[in-house]
Amino acid sequence: MASRLASRLPLIAAALRATLTGKHHPPNHPARILIAHHLLLGDTLMLTPLLAKLRAQYPAAEIVMTVRPEFAALYEKRPYGVVVLPYDPKNPASFAALRQQNDFDLALIPGDNRYSWLARALNAHWIVAFAGDRPAYKNWPVDEAIPFPQYPISVGDMMALLIDGAAPAPYRPKNWPAPAYAAFDLPDTPYVVLHIGAGNVLRRWQPEKWRALIADLEARGLCCVFSGAASDREHITQIDPEGKRFSYAGNTSLPQLWHLLQNAALLVCPDTGIAHLGRIAGVPTVALYGQGSPLLFGAGEFWRDAPFQAVWLPDFPCRDQKVLFKREAEWIRRCSRTPSECPEARCMQSIDVAPVLDAIGRLLNNARP
Repeated sequence: MASRLASRLPLIAAALRATLTGKHHPPNHPARILIAHHLLLGDTLMLTPLLAKLRAQYPAAEIVMTVRPEFAALYEKRPYGVVVLPYDPKNPASFAALRQQNDFDLALIPGDNRYSWLARALNAHWIVAFAGDRPAYKNWPVDEAIPFPQYPISVGDMMALLIDGAAPAPYRPKNWPAPAYAAFDLPDTPYVVLHIGAGNVLRRWQPEKWRALIADLEARGLCCVFSGAASDREHITQIDPEGKRFSYAGNTSLPQLWHLLQNAALLVCPDTGIAHLGRIAGVPTVALYGQGSPLLFGAGEFWRDAPFQAVWLPDFPCRDQKVLFKREAEWIRRCSRTPSECPEARCMQSIDVAPVLDAIGRLLNNARP
């Protein structure tokens, strides 16, 4: 608690000072634009449509975005010209480093509006965010509140609504140059990456279904390799108890994982951040949606040309939560329950192997050269 307070007090003081002394007005031609957030990997990558739209509308503007320090390497080649600033709200030195980059004409707040305080502390002259966040104090620095969409839309396309104008052009892998990476060994033969982990263990698929999938892929002449976090190794052992397939779980950086995906014939994974990284890298991707929904977390319009297939049961009864980023909408159908709230992941268990194989077949029949 003491460390959290120590990191927040300088930020709050700077925000109040900027509120009292700064000029707050909507910019006609912003020269410096800030995107302030602390989102997880998937949500961070789903800000890409917003980056594309900003770059198209303000080709000469400097676009700066805060990211979790562990994600910064992905943006090394500055896709859409964005400059990323590593930020950890719990580290007072992190805010001190950000203050070297203050004074922005426009700030956009995707997700949690508490980062409007960060934007004001960095002397943002006009702050735009989605309405409806709670508690109310999060919204105090916001100058313009955009209505939260009350119609089905993917998170990526939703984020682009933070500014007016035409939708961005569809994504192309050439828009995001691959980051540099430390050399590591890749499989020699055409291979499939099976990313079996997710932040919530309720998104894991059953080992016997992974084994059936592996048998089919290997019969096609494809080598199967695993990826995931170090905490996924036990689950990988359940899938492959004899250790016949190589595992990269816990042994790759995000840039290395990008390179692993970029050279793969296929990625199969749960609905997790790696599904979004697969779309960025351009690898044909099959994503399994249990708790989540491809209406929210799928390709949407921006990635409509991506080689991507979603597998899910659209009307699963307990996928019934209607909240996203603490905003409510009747059209939202998702689940964010934890194992303590849901002891059995029936939504994932109900996904059979057959529709996954059908999705794989559709992708492989239209494989990249």
